[in-house]
Amino acid sequence: MSCNDSAVPLANGLPAGWEWSTLGAVSEKPQYGWTTKANHETGELKLLRTTDITSGSVDWSSVPYCTEVPEDVEKYLVETDDILISRAGSIGVSFLINKPERAVFASYLIRFRPKTGIDIKYFYYYLKSPSYWEAIGASKAGIAVPNVNASKLAQVPIPVAPLDQQRRIVAEIEKQFSRLDEAVANLKRVKANLKRYKAAVLKAAVEGRLVETEAELARREGRSYENGAELLQRILETRRSQWKGKGKYKEPAAPDTTDLPELPEGWVWATVEQLNLANRPCAYGVLQPGDDLADGIPFIRVGDIDDGQVDLDALKRISPAIAAKYPRTRLVGGEFLITLVGAIGRTALVQDALKGANVARAVGVVPLAVEVDANWFEIWFRNPAKVVEMTSKSHEVARKTLNLEDVRAASVAVPPIAEQQRIVAEVDRRLSLLRVTEAQVDANLQRAERLRQAILSRSFVGRVCHG
Repeated sequence: MSCNDSAVPLANGLPAGWEWSTLGAVSEKPQYGWTTKANHETGELKLLRTTDITSGSVDWSSVPYCTEVPEDVEKYLVETDDILISRAGSIGVSFLINKPERAVFASYLIRFRPKTGIDIKYFYYYLKSPSYWEAIGASKAGIAVPNVNASKLAQVPIPVAPLDQQRRIVAEIEKQFSRLDEAVANLKRVKANLKRYKAAVLKAAVEGRLVETEAELARREGRSYENGAELLQRILETRRSQWKGKGKYKEPAAPDTTDLPELPEGWVWATVEQLNLANRPCAYGVLQPGDDLADGIPFIRVGDIDDGQVDLDALKRISPAIAAKYPRTRLVGGEFLITLVGAIGRTALVQDALKGANVARAVGVVPLAVEVDANWFEIWFRNPAKVVEMTSKSHEVARKTLNLEDVRAASVAVPPIAEQQRIVAEVDRRLSLLRVTEAQVDANLQRAERLRQAILSRSFVGRVCHG
């Protein structure tokens, strides 16, 4: 046997001895699953659904039970070597059953059992190949609600090699996949370590351990410095002066420090409201944005915010007339953004490119005093412990929701301004290096997936293994 790219005689695009067939022709009659509702509490029989197989493995502890058990239960029981294919949702996704618990499969799955003469894993690996996915894409094209049925799946073409070659092809695929899996596992470990390192950098930053504190530096250099408490006092005085002539001024609430940890020397606790501009209070965004307009006002949603930045590539644009109804969240640059619905606590600062943009109702806008470094403020809230804290303050409606009042009252540590700037510079330096490494890891993961698909493509035209 050889496993390379050397030429083999082709007939109808296949090596000699191979032939084209269909999934239906090489299988027993495909079968739909059992129709019933899932019971997540208790039952006598589990119900395997599309959502249970899409990750590539089944966590049987999370598979629900059947509300109703079929009278002809044996007809629907899943067995080792059954192949299940999703016909809706994740259309075309397949799963090879191995040592199942006592379970039936749900109605949005179709069971295929290859006939004698077809290696089960050969059949299964073909369902992962680009050729199979091209056929699935063609079968659902032009359908308003994409789905496939058993008859469409049965018509999907499959190249059939002689049985001994099928087995050699499977062995070669698994040998090469094993190497790939090891490489991918190593890359994922690196990625997990990078994530932990990033969290450690942010934690050290907000605990005053990343750079020398201003107190230490001033003491070593024999000079005085403006500490956090003095900086906060200056911010509050500026805040009051901005309000003159606008009626009675309401002093922003100071934080309750009873349960807050001790801060490094020279730092002080404040609330978001204390650091918020008096004449531009925290605000929610646009409630009903309307249609997406090509020449409209850029509009920032929860999904546009991640890892401290706004993704400019996929911004929706809304009517200027609608945006004008929400002047408090019209952006001028430098504001702090925090997500309030669904994915709670994602943060970003508004880039200059977003001047004039507006935000969704699920995004809070916090204009900050110029005396505080906005990047420090954003780092404080991007710290994983703070994200957990803010998420814990959310409440369930249809989705998790954080009130803007909880954002206003949230505690923020205020170091001396020079120390804020040094922390920001060091975080940026370290995370910039991390992002380069992350990009390399992601590129290698994508390369591994392309190689996996290339192995499958070549396998089913006889170019990886042939006799």
